[in-house]
Amino acid sequence: MNTLLVVDSANVVGSVPDGWWRDRLGAAGRLRDRLAAYAAAGAPALFAEAPEVVLVVEGAARGVAPVPGVRVEEASGSGDDAIVAVVAGRAPGRRCVVVTADRELRARVTALGAEVTGPSAVQT
Repeated sequence: MNTLLVVDSANVVGSVPDGWWRDRLGAAGRLRDRLAAYAAAGAPALFAEAPEVVLVVEGAARGVAPVPGVRVEEASGSGDDAIVAVVAGRAPGRRCVVVTADRELRARVTALGAEVTGPSAVQT
């Protein structure tokens, strides 16, 4: 069973001051596209095989369509709560890595057995 990689879109996009705040939907789409390439390459820095990638979007970033290799989950409320739900809903024993720098979210998902890594792990 391949690893589940859950990406906190708001946190990863917000970690690079490239004008993302002017077009949150576009910034989330660009991240999605980078993640698709990352997953296709097998993400060798973190995984032995291609992970299942889930991009969690919220607010103005909702509306990003999924692409092959990247499932998009739209948070109806808190993005952090949606990420926790994805982590909690994974198959028992399945490795899960959450990409975020949010300290509170890191604590919540590690309590559920997930690993965490920072935004630089998926940025090119």
